[in-house]
Amino acid sequence: MRAVLAGSLSVVLALGLTSPAAAATGPEVTACPAALPADTTCYGGQDANGAFYAIAIPKAWNRSLVVHSHGGPDLGPPTPARTTDDLTRWSVMVREGYAWAGSSYRRGGYGTRMAAADTENLRKLVVARFGQPRKTFLHGQSWGGDVAAKTAELHPRSYDAVLLTSGVLAGGSRGYDYRVDLRVVYQYYCGNHPRPTEPQYPLWMGLRADSTMTSAGLRARLEECTGYQSATRTPVQQRNLDDILAVTKIRESALASHLNFATFTFRDIVHNGLGDRNPFGNKGVHYSGSHDDAALNAGVERFDADPTARRDLSYDSDITGAVSVPVLTMHAIDDPTAFVEHESAYRASLGPRRNLVQTFTTEAEHSALSDSEYASALQALAGWERTGRKPTPASVAAACPANDGRYGTGCYFDPRYTPAPYASRVNPRPGGTHWPALTPLQSKIWEWQGVKGIAP
Repeated sequence: MRAVLAGSLSVVLALGLTSPAAAATGPEVTACPAALPADTTCYGGQDANGAFYAIAIPKAWNRSLVVHSHGGPDLGPPTPARTTDDLTRWSVMVREGYAWAGSSYRRGGYGTRMAAADTENLRKLVVARFGQPRKTFLHGQSWGGDVAAKTAELHPRSYDAVLLTSGVLAGGSRGYDYRVDLRVVYQYYCGNHPRPTEPQYPLWMGLRADSTMTSAGLRARLEECTGYQSATRTPVQQRNLDDILAVTKIRESALASHLNFATFTFRDIVHNGLGDRNPFGNKGVHYSGSHDDAALNAGVERFDADPTARRDLSYDSDITGAVSVPVLTMHAIDDPTAFVEHESAYRASLGPRRNLVQTFTTEAEHSALSDSEYASALQALAGWERTGRKPTPASVAAACPANDGRYGTGCYFDPRYTPAPYASRVNPRPGGTHWPALTPLQSKIWEWQGVKGIAP
């Protein structure tokens, strides 16, 4: 997930300011990123809701389209650079012959249904400008995996197949529980976020709405408490770090980014998205792995979720599993950001449906895996959709060496791997081990009742 923006942006976020909607512009021909084939034509513009977009069409277009949902969420205002950066990152899809389209979304901050609407709006724009593609594939990366999964559920006739890579697939109401745990465990050991001399607030807020703390300031506190990524630490810093990592099961290299999310993005969700209502809870959770679990469990801050806030976050972002088109996922086994056990939650959410193939790689990355693997996954998905013959993890892996001859980025598939249950990695809340977290019926009931989730 993209790092949280800092500095003066913190004040903007605290005030809940977002970019206003603009008059629609484009699509207009623009310069293509250097990573694309030289004969590609690129377009850019801004839709009526204020979302920027990028579109790329290769000269040898196969008449199929990939619509991309990006991760994050970014907390700053939307910019055209978001879309061109994504186009560069996923240029392999254009090199595979597909047209590609990606949206910045209309605003920064959390909002899965908002992002899903902007993704679908972009698909419609491409159809209106360039005609109906032969096939339309939906791709989501990181939090964009949740966005794409939700988009496929909300618009089942718009997409022929779905590719989810490094996806946050446990949804919002459970997918961030390990960051809730990090927020309270960190404060138990460090006591500097907030400090005793600073205004106090419940930790589920992430950060006070009016705080001017920056990412650099937060990292300084992390370093102060744990000697984070330092060659030398005091014994107290080492024990603090060991306990935090052991209890949360977070890798040290990713600790700062997870704490950023549990600070700045939690503030966005709670303050801007839910009107200062709390969607998170940790009562009933037993923390283990520290040098003194009894003291930790007795002293850590506890709280219950506001039922209406949890409902709204669930309605906005939880996956119901109601998708009928082919879905292929790809996830690094040692993903430090979206734990691979998210895939177990997604499989359980889809239940007995036979339209899911999950592939895993031995990489330890989140934001970008091998282009040779992305090409193999997209080819397998397209073949499945075209012929009805479902691929296997082994067949996807077997196709990779041929693609690596073209891309040279390596093949790291492990077709034998199966992830452990989500609850083996993330402390389940009472009643929180059944999937899906949001059933299709409950989603429909809330819709009938006028539940809005998080406003766009």
